[in-house]
Amino acid sequence: MDLSALAERLLPGEYPSLETFENRYPPRDLPKGAEVTRLAPSPTGFIHLGNLFVAIANERIAHRSGGKLYLRIEDTDLKRKVDGAVEAVIAALDYFDIRFDEGAEIGGDDTYAPWYQRQRAEIYRAYAKDLIRRGRAYPCFCTEEELAAMRDEQVANKEITGYYGKYAKWRDADEAAVYAALDAGKPFVIRLRSMGDPSRKFTFHDEIKGDVTVTENDQDVVILKSDGIPTYHFAHAVDDHLMRTTLVIRGEEWLASLPIHLELFDVLGFRRPKYGHNCSLMKMDGESRRKLSKRKDPELSLSFYRQEGYHPFAVKVYMLTLLNSDFEEWHAKFPDKPLEEFPFRIGKMSRSGALFDLDKLNDISRTELSRLSPEAMLAFLKEWAFAFGTEEQRNMFADEEYLLKVLALCMGTAGKKRRKDFVTAKQAMEEIGYFFAAYAQRDAYRVDDATRDAILNGFLASYCHENDAQVWFSKVKELAASLGFAAEMRDYKANPEAYRGNVSDVAEVLRIAVTGRANSPDLWSIMQILGEERTRSRILAARA
Repeated sequence: MDLSALAERLLPGEYPSLETFENRYPPRDLPKGAEVTRLAPSPTGFIHLGNLFVAIANERIAHRSGGKLYLRIEDTDLKRKVDGAVEAVIAALDYFDIRFDEGAEIGGDDTYAPWYQRQRAEIYRAYAKDLIRRGRAYPCFCTEEELAAMRDEQVANKEITGYYGKYAKWRDADEAAVYAALDAGKPFVIRLRSMGDPSRKFTFHDEIKGDVTVTENDQDVVILKSDGIPTYHFAHAVDDHLMRTTLVIRGEEWLASLPIHLELFDVLGFRRPKYGHNCSLMKMDGESRRKLSKRKDPELSLSFYRQEGYHPFAVKVYMLTLLNSDFEEWHAKFPDKPLEEFPFRIGKMSRSGALFDLDKLNDISRTELSRLSPEAMLAFLKEWAFAFGTEEQRNMFADEEYLLKVLALCMGTAGKKRRKDFVTAKQAMEEIGYFFAAYAQRDAYRVDDATRDAILNGFLASYCHENDAQVWFSKVKELAASLGFAAEMRDYKANPEAYRGNVSDVAEVLRIAVTGRANSPDLWSIMQILGEERTRSRILAARA
């Protein structure tokens, strides 16, 4: 068969030479040891925690080595494409401070553009045409029905599914059959003519997992679909070469495709990049582990963290904790150092599944939020409130000076030890809501109504807003003593039967009346921020 003639029939027209593409996309001028990494999401409208996990690893490795990180959009599957998905991906990654050097909608050096795969169709067809000429690719006219029947037969025979060996119907079809199908206008795809042998294994060094033994590929995979658009397998090999990618970090679900990808690099005459397959994010489900699921776990979606109001820095700290085994110790030792100074190493990435624990993230979030200044906290809450909050919550920013006082108190910035009451922006806004408007009582009084009213009436009788904290508390203790409560905790501990309770019980009644909750920051300070009128009105309203 005249393969050059076949190539022209299948992909008619003049294409730039492969040398042209090699010159158009030259090797990058980077320091020795610099890594070029990429993130290549599909525009499906769903970007998840695993994407962020891989993105952080790629970003850290590239920039720690003096290399580049770029964003490529793998939009070859139009059926799954969602309008606005690219913008959503970029916004999500930007929120978590993933810094790309170049790529789709990023700017920077456009030497290796275009960044959308559908805009690179000419390149893929040129390389596919060359493979056909060399006898390493061929047309396949199998219908969907034929492929389905073949798969059913393989399943029934307990054989590996796919297009290979005796099942590769068009692999060695004669010239007459091929041209007859073309003359009849039958749709076709272009398949790789694999030279692999499934009886042979080889060992590949994975940058994360170490040496991995895999079987050679014998699948004649599709490289160009019937519309001339490449499959993921083919496009990623061509693009990673021409964009001069040196290291591909991706999920371990792609490990099964590694033999295909390595064969493609070899048959195309490209230098193989290094690969690192990171382990899946897992979670405990009862007594066992399982992968985070899009269907079961809302925390898999990155939108969950934005809507709940997790600080992006806290999420990033947790991701780095999962990514590198020695990060947690380093961050505890150097909490004020930029994360970029951490010596991230691919060799420290886990070879087994990383266990995602929302409680652990919450603990980290408490710590990281407690380190913010009130001003930084206000800015963070404001951004969240105007994106996801209620109208009432947005109105809380009408007087930012007042809000700063609230945050300073609730964060304990004046004390020796910061409070760690806040986990997310959503939770924080709910926690401080009692400073701004009427509130729903959250906690129940632990005294009867008569005792509650006696405490509240007694407090109002002597309440003077100008009293300092010491005088204020002395009055609370006097009130406690007058109602049969111990004014001093040591007295109560020494003889609890002699008292109705202690001064903290009295303070708790006042705290619930003013704030709706039994636990809060310093009550005197709360009253000072609320002001006399609001304090009195709340206490009056709390009585029977």
